[in-house]
Amino acid sequence: MFELFLDIFAYRDNFWTRMDPGAKLAMALSAIAVILLSSRAVLPLSVFCLCFACMLWIGVPVRLIAVRLTAPMGIVAVLALLKAFLPAPPGSSVLWSGTLYGWKLAATHEGLREGLLIGAKVLGAVGAMLFLSTVTPAHRIFHVLRRFRIPQGWIEVAMLMYRFTFVLVEHASEGSAAQRLRLGYSGIRRSVSSAGMLAGSVILRSFDQARSTHDAMVLRGYKGSFPFGEESAPRRQDLYGAAAVITVLLIFYSALEWRIFS
Repeated sequence: MFELFLDIFAYRDNFWTRMDPGAKLAMALSAIAVILLSSRAVLPLSVFCLCFACMLWIGVPVRLIAVRLTAPMGIVAVLALLKAFLPAPPGSSVLWSGTLYGWKLAATHEGLREGLLIGAKVLGAVGAMLFLSTVTPAHRIFHVLRRFRIPQGWIEVAMLMYRFTFVLVEHASEGSAAQRLRLGYSGIRRSVSSAGMLAGSVILRSFDQARSTHDAMVLRGYKGSFPFGEESAPRRQDLYGAAAVITVLLIFYSALEWRIFS
């Protein structure tokens, strides 16, 4: 869990960490936009591979990248299976059919292709956001959101969520370690019961932490808004670099879509 939320690479000195966070956020959002609009898997997978290569270039271990991609890969697998076995339009080509506990199942080629496309979009979008979080500290992203005129209340909630995620993760880690020492995961039934108790404990701890945090903020003079420092103006070369990357993404997207509809 510590490796999952590790942000030490965002404080290293390299080309990407020195770039203005607003430029990086604009590139990431543009990449996600063209990924969502793409009708082929080439562009999303290309963005994912590029982000993966950039993370390797700045020294992020492959193991850490794999840990952070575990949940998205699971989502991709579930989407592909669901789309493959969902009812397809008449005339669809069947890849496999059978029965399972009296249920008739049939996987279609069109459903699998659509599921893989959605999965590729998930990977591409996750790769863009993962790379952004790897090279940009969270507090600088919050500053940029203010520059983009995001409501301040939303930013404050996001800051508190980010801060206390680590507190709840630590609480869950300690509770899980205590359960393992007491053989709380020695069997399937006991494991399910232990996991439920741990989840309930974390939820209760979140309510207690919310009350404690609110009282502490009021005692320190909280009047409904956090004070934010001034953010430095973006450098011209960063803006040019972001514009170049966004232009390449648009050209790549246009070329792929024109080839489809030609």
